[in-house]
Amino acid sequence: MSALPTQTQSDAPAVRRLNWGCGTQPEPGWINSDRKQAPGIDISCDILDGGLPLAEGSIDYAVSIHALPEVPYPQLVPVLTELRRVLKPGGVLRLALPNMEHALDAYRRGDRDWFLIPDEEMSSLGGKLIAQLVWYGYSRTLFVPQFADELLRKAGFAQVHHLASGETASPFPDIVALDDRPLESFFVEAVR
Repeated sequence: MSALPTQTQSDAPAVRRLNWGCGTQPEPGWINSDRKQAPGIDISCDILDGGLPLAEGSIDYAVSIHALPEVPYPQLVPVLTELRRVLKPGGVLRLALPNMEHALDAYRRGDRDWFLIPDEEMSSLGGKLIAQLVWYGYSRTLFVPQFADELLRKAGFAQVHHLASGETASPFPDIVALDDRPLESFFVEAVR
């Protein structure tokens, strides 16, 4: 495990930010965490197997882009509880999650171009819908905003905000730096 990075801004204290579920594309200036091992991943572990090797209340904010759908339904609240544990009081968890409602709307209106699945993979509209919802077999759980809100509250988060890509309700403007896939996603921030 490499030294954990911090972000500094002039004379402000260092901000510790976690990129949970970073995949093989870790971001500089973040504490990158994933199940995989790859260059730039600071914490390689399975959150379901003993949690994160971070002290309680040690992270200012955490971001996860499309990683939570890979978690089986019974483990969603425990994973969110563990992410909450590592946040400082008032810390923020930002999630980007694939919005099943958007996918169904695109399917119902016959919008083939909305789907990210190439015709070589699935040529039918129904095939594109299913391949996108399960994201080639990686996704174990589907999401709509109300479901995410309920899970976050069960995990003990006090406030939940639904936001657009690039928009934050937090005091951390850089929390949106990892926002990705805005057409198919919804964004939510939860405050510890």
